[in-house]
Formats: sequence, C-alpha cells, structure tokens
Amino acid sequence: IGTPRGTRVQNFESSLLSFENLDRASPDLWPEQLPGVVEFAASCKNSITNSPPKWMADLENEDIEMLKELGSLTTANLMEKVKGLQNLAYQLGLEESREMTRGKFLNILERPKK
Repeated sequence: IGTPRGTRVQNFESSLLSFENLDRASPDLWPEQLPGVVEFAASCKNSITNSPPKWMADLENEDIEMLKELGSLTTANLMEKVKGLQNLAYQLGLEESREMTRGKFLNILERPKK
C-alpha cells in the first residue's frame, strides 16, 4: 500500500535541507550591489545628524521649548491640552461673531459710497 504519510513528510523535509555554508564576511561572495552606495550612505548620515531639519530653521527658542514641553506630556495630558485649545478656538469664534455683528449694527463695515 505504500509508505506511511509521516515518513513521506520526513523525507520531503530532509530533501529541502541545504548543508551549504555561506560566509557573509567575504566581499567576493557578497559584493556591494551598487559600488559606492555604502560610502554615500555613511556621508549622508553624517551630514543629517550634524544639521537640524529644515522645518526647525525658522523656529525660535520659545517654539522649541514648547515642542519639548508638548513632547514630554502623557497621552492624557496631551488630550487635555488639545481640548483646551479647541475650547479656546471656539470661544474666539464666538467673540469674533459678536464683534462682527456689532460692527454691522454700527455700520463700520460698509463700503464707502462712490
């Protein structure tokens, strides 16, 4: 009737084994795919770590301190800060709406007639 299933699986698995020893330390076996890439990557890494990102160029010390402060907050504290900013924006919107209505009633927003 044939060989048992376990023996066939074992024979199949043993046929997949490779006893070849690949030494990755040898540059002849593993040549650089694009010559000069390793040196270029190293030089880019050095130039990146020495200079601040472009987006930080226009920041003042006060802005950087604010970023550090926000970065040190826990998730819950950061969410509270965001909620506070949303509430402040809403309050400013209400105040602006009142002032625009006031300006309309006082006729200070009309264009001069020609």
